[in-house]
Amino acid sequence: MVVVNTTNHGGPVARIVRALAAPGPSDRLRTALAVGTDADPASAEALVARCGVEPDFFVRDMLTWALCRLPAEVTVPLLIDELGSDITQARSQALHTLSKIGDTRAWPAVRTLLHDRHDDVARSAWRAAVAVVPPGAEPDLAADLATELGRGDRDRQLSLSRALVALGDDVLPALDVAAADADPYVRAHAQATQRLHLDPDSGFTVSVELARRVAATGPDA
Repeated sequence: MVVVNTTNHGGPVARIVRALAAPGPSDRLRTALAVGTDADPASAEALVARCGVEPDFFVRDMLTWALCRLPAEVTVPLLIDELGSDITQARSQALHTLSKIGDTRAWPAVRTLLHDRHDDVARSAWRAAVAVVPPGAEPDLAADLATELGRGDRDRQLSLSRALVALGDDVLPALDVAAADADPYVRAHAQATQRLHLDPDSGFTVSVELARRVAATGPDA
């Protein structure tokens, strides 16, 4: 986790750290907005560190916005380091921010979290991977993501399907393989994702249920 140097307790970074830790979320939100508006690269460490512990969704979103306002050469290395944190939220929020920045330098580190045991981290990694995958590596990413098909609840499955569909036609070979898998849940999820690829506005739940029935009883049932 990023550790902020606040040796100079009266300096601007120390003041930002204190303001971002204010008791009221509205105060923290205003601070994040002000820091992002100022866009001083010196604030990057404080912003990244706060992302890992901030309890309020809207404040976290503003922290991400503030980080996106800073030069990528400053923020991306800090965010990549944060991916090794023991704190689940720190990893998840760093991935979320990297997905907004879209810098391919993060690809190797992001890929290591595609199968994180914490769903929030894994789902954030899927979205980030789609955003930072280098040109030409999309089929490999699709094959890697496809190994997660059939697992988890509807929200998890929908997140994975959306990530796969975002890869465009590069996902089709991996889905074809998964649609013939021995596991009926993998087949069902793969078929639902194929339908989503063909019609992004289709109802995912209906597609999954239909695919599961087909997987269980055969196409002519």
